[in-house]
Order: sequence, then C-alpha cells, then structure tokens
Amino acid sequence: MKKSIFSGLFLLWALAQAAAVPEMYAIDPLRSFVLFKVRFLWATNINGCFCGGVSGKVSFDPAAPEKSIVELEIKTDTLDTGFAQWNNDIKSRNFLNVKEFPLIIFKSNSVKKVSDWHYTVIGDLTFHGVTKPLTIQANLTGQRKGPKGESSTGADMHLIIRRSEFGVNYRSPALGDDVDLTVGVRK
Repeated sequence: MKKSIFSGLFLLWALAQAAAVPEMYAIDPLRSFVLFKVRFLWATNINGCFCGGVSGKVSFDPAAPEKSIVELEIKTDTLDTGFAQWNNDIKSRNFLNVKEFPLIIFKSNSVKKVSDWHYTVIGDLTFHGVTKPLTIQANLTGQRKGPKGESSTGADMHLIIRRSEFGVNYRSPALGDDVDLTVGVRK
C-alpha cells in the first residue's frame, strides 16, 4: 500500500513538474520573416526581407515570462530587395559578407511582461562578427490551438540597429546608418 501511495505521489509530482516547464517550440522558417528598411541617398529607402531565412526556438510561458527563451538565427544569404544588383551589392564582402558571416544571431537573456500582449526581450545580437546587447519590444500576434490540437503562436518585434556599431560602414553616408527591422516569428 505504501508503495502505491508513494508511486501515486511521485506521478503527481512528475506531472506537476512537467506542467510547470514551458514547451520549447521551433520557429517556422516558412511563416517567419525579417523585413528591413534603410535610407538611401537621403530621399528614398531600400526595402527588403530575409525571406525564408529565419529559424530558431522559443520557449514562452505567459504565466512566468521570465522563464521564456528566444533564440533566432537569420541566414544572411536569404536577403532579397527585389533587385538583383542591390542583392549582390548588399551580400558582398563590403557589406554583409554572407560568406564570412552566414548568420545573424539573437539570444535572449531575459523577458519582461509589459502587458498581456506586449513584452520586452533583452539579449545579445551577433551581427557581422560583433556581439552587442539589444532590447527588443515584442507584441504577441496571437495564440491558438489548431484543428488537430497543435498550438500556434506568433510575435512581431520592431527594432532599429546602427550598422556602424557592428563595423558595417559600407557606402556611408549615402546609405543610412539606421536599419529599421520588423521581425515576425511564427510557430
């Protein structure tokens, strides 16, 4: 009898521990994106995306956001502006140098809840071989269960980075220093 009570209590404890740990989700590269905009020649912008090049993992617990983890990888060779000449120029050794720096990486250190749908994510961004601390504002786009019981969630993040802080000074000042980014992460 004692053995079955102990086994039952152990099973309840194990289930409670499993429920307390947030699940780790892989980021869906087909549904996730990075859009960018940078000023060009003081009068226009170069717009584009890293299309199909976003991957990583997210562990999100709305009840305990401080336990959440965000890890993103962006493949630099997936950059697309819609113009082959600009793509080649930006991917070149002078700018992104996609051969030497194939990934842009973000790893969170902390997540703080601002409101039910808004969070502050603090972490480190590695771009062009340089790692800098970065604070990102993230907005949940929704959470739902699919018809087969699978969960789906997403978040949009907006940030501006200064490329000169990462040693990317190519075509300055004709090409702006501030790069405006919108990151859409979907699971």
